Amino acid sequence: MPRYTVHVRGEWLAVPCLDAQLTVGWLGREAVRRYIKNKPDNGGFASVGDVRFLVRRCKGLGLLDNEDLLEVALEDNEFVEVVIEGDTMSPDFIPSQPEGVYLYSKYREPEKYIALDGDSLTTEDLVGLGKGHYKIKLTPTAEKKVQKSREVIDSIVKEKTVVYGITTGFGKFARTVIPTSKLEELQFNLVRSHSSGVGKPLIPERCRMLLALRINVLAKGYSGISLETLKQVIKVFNASCLPYIPEKGTVGASGDLAPLSHLALGLIGEGKMWSPKSGWADAKYVLEAHGLKPVVLKPKEGLALINGTQMITSLGCEAVERASAIARQADIVAALTLEVLKGTTKAFDTDIHAVRPHRGQIEVAFRFRSLLDSDHHPSEIAESHRFCDRVQDAYTLRCCPQVHGVVNDTIAFVKNIITTELNSATDNPMVFASRGETVSGGNFHGEYPAKALDYLAIGVHELAAISERRIERLCNPSLSELPAFLVAEGGLNSGFMIAHCTAAALVSENKALCHPSSVDSLSTSAATEDHVSMGGWAARKALRVIEHVEQVLAIELLAACQGIEFLRPLKTTTPLEKVYDLVRSVVRPWIKDRFMAPDIEAAHRLLVEQKVWEVAAPYIEKYRIEHIPESRPVSPTAFSLEFLQRKSTKIPESEDL
Repeated sequence: MPRYTVHVRGEWLAVPCLDAQLTVGWLGREAVRRYIKNKPDNGGFASVGDVRFLVRRCKGLGLLDNEDLLEVALEDNEFVEVVIEGDTMSPDFIPSQPEGVYLYSKYREPEKYIALDGDSLTTEDLVGLGKGHYKIKLTPTAEKKVQKSREVIDSIVKEKTVVYGITTGFGKFARTVIPTSKLEELQFNLVRSHSSGVGKPLIPERCRMLLALRINVLAKGYSGISLETLKQVIKVFNASCLPYIPEKGTVGASGDLAPLSHLALGLIGEGKMWSPKSGWADAKYVLEAHGLKPVVLKPKEGLALINGTQMITSLGCEAVERASAIARQADIVAALTLEVLKGTTKAFDTDIHAVRPHRGQIEVAFRFRSLLDSDHHPSEIAESHRFCDRVQDAYTLRCCPQVHGVVNDTIAFVKNIITTELNSATDNPMVFASRGETVSGGNFHGEYPAKALDYLAIGVHELAAISERRIERLCNPSLSELPAFLVAEGGLNSGFMIAHCTAAALVSENKALCHPSSVDSLSTSAATEDHVSMGGWAARKALRVIEHVEQVLAIELLAACQGIEFLRPLKTTTPLEKVYDLVRSVVRPWIKDRFMAPDIEAAHRLLVEQKVWEVAAPYIEKYRIEHIPESRPVSPTAFSLEFLQRKSTKIPESEDL
């Protein structure tokens, strides 16, 4: 007998269907009838007949025709949503989809696997797992380590040894010994009571990253989880069943308890879950729809699932990768601005940077030379002012290697810490199978990633600060020799006037967000946990800072391309013309004022998807090959030939490079 899971005003109802010839409209009415029946006030309706509604799939949000037969329109056990007319404007309306669900609207189950061993996960791997590019499996070595670790826990339980979190309570209750008959209940109670976060749920990408990272840590074999349970968790990940995890509530020691507890809550079939098939629904329904059973926690397993820094680290991983991407592209955007403002390339001379040999500074100067070298890439714009009387440029142009360079070095420093944290055991107590014992410690403390991510926010922000000043120079006719605000018929048209204000607003907001969260600490758990990292906020605000940086540079990219329009028919260098062509493929020139926000978003998307880097990188790398002695040392964040080959980006042989 077919059954459907129906979402009505925040309630999930299992509706059996005795007759396959019934219609979608019948399913909607039956779901509303059951909803009204369960409500003391009938949900505010006198009868089902008073209710007007639409029915749509939770997967993809496609509307269904009420006259279609259920056997034709829906699969057995499919998740659907009844949207009652007027509810979408009500503050009580709860959609079945999370923010950012468009990322999964075309979700396809991945075919490739990443084998996790707890020791070799990279930031790139974790971002790929978050995007749904891979499933997970364990290496044979990891399986053996997990089994050995569990044997220690089983021995502790059998011998009734008093060990924190296994046979005792938690935090202030660490000295309370729990009877053997209640050890499993202890783990369920831990997960339920600690699921106390607030705020928006993590978007699917971030939830997948968090779940994948916790699996990687458990695979190290120091947590005491059973192999059976860990494999259940992996099946949940591979089915893309993602628990409802509020983004706020962690103080970053003892680990990220609240968010990881919400993660574990979904695994045990409680709370809410989301999958591309179901949208948001009760976790037990989502698991059942994917042929999965809720995890039944054994002694220590609740603690094994929730004790660690994986919320801070997984968000930090995304922050590092996005920071790396925007830092590379900031050099390209700034080089384009320098061309438009008719700046000089003398400040990027090899010898200048060799006598102040910071790795990031040397790499940024090299990128500028690779994009602007008129002997390598002839530029008609550069040639037009070759004999001008200008001696040097403003700091925002001349000092890009020094300012952008330290950002590159900051990212490299932070990436090293985050990569170490990705592959670290952060439980308490730690289970050492080789010693046959558990040891209590403090690896759950999030100070390392918290401090690093505060530093990342401060460093990357400078890309926006200097970019905003370059936007000012582009828009100000007394500094640019271009029309005011980069538009014809100024006065009638305002051009980039308020786009620059947006950039200034974002930079100002970043100044507040860059205040380090890790300088704060509040004592918790009755002074048992008397120093914490506040790393959750460090990670979340680092991501906000980086997004603002991307948006400011998107505005500069648009402004620089618009400046090119006023220098035509002169052309810039070949790689920068390619960047211009890319932008013009999604945003047309400004002839007169128009709705600007969509254009900013389109440019932002080019940067987020690294399209600007992809078109310029082949030229940078070809220049590197031809100038190997001068391009050393290369920053750890420099683009590699290996990545280029992976992207299969080629330079047309016909182009004069």
